[in-house]
Amino acid sequence: MLRPLLATLLISLSTSLLATPLLAAEVRELTWAELVPADAPAQVSAPVPMHDLSQLADALAAESAPAAIQQSPAAPVVKALDDQLVKLPGYIVPLDVTEEGRVTEFLLVPFFGACIHVPPPPSNQIIHVTTELGVLMDALYQPFWIEGPLKVEQSSSELAEAGYQMQAEKIYAYELPDS
Repeated sequence: MLRPLLATLLISLSTSLLATPLLAAEVRELTWAELVPADAPAQVSAPVPMHDLSQLADALAAESAPAAIQQSPAAPVVKALDDQLVKLPGYIVPLDVTEEGRVTEFLLVPFFGACIHVPPPPSNQIIHVTTELGVLMDALYQPFWIEGPLKVEQSSSELAEAGYQMQAEKIYAYELPDS
C-alpha cells in the first residue's frame, strides 16, 4: 500500500522538477537602469529616450556632426543577468545589413541617435545583437522590443564597445502604453 503511494509521489515530484526549467524560461522585462550595477559610479546622463517621432527632424539635423567618442567603454555590468531570457525596448544602430536591406547585426541602445548622432552611451547601456530575423532598414527610426538570452560579455564594433550580447529570438515594434 505504501509503495504505490510512494511511487506516485516520486513521479509527481520528478514531473514538477522537470517542469521547473520551463518556468524559469519566462521572459524578464528589463529597464536600461537594471543593466547598471547598483554600486557603479555615476554616469553621464543620457538624453531622454525619444518615442515621439514628431521630434525626429531635429534629431536627424545632427547627422552632419562628427562622430562622438564613447565616454565609458568599459563600464561595469550586472553579472547576475548572464544567460537570463530578457526583453528590453530600445533603438537599433545597424552594423550588418543583408542585400535585401535587413539588419541582422546591430547595437541596441536606449535612445535615438546613440552612437551616430550623439556620443555612444556607456558600454553597460549597449547590447550587441545578432539575429536571423533581421529588421528592415526603413523601420529603424522607431523603437523595438528585443527578446532573447542575454550574455554578459564585452563586444567591440567600430561604433562603440558593448557590455552585453544577445541572440534575438523576437523583435517587434515598441508601442507606447495608452494614456
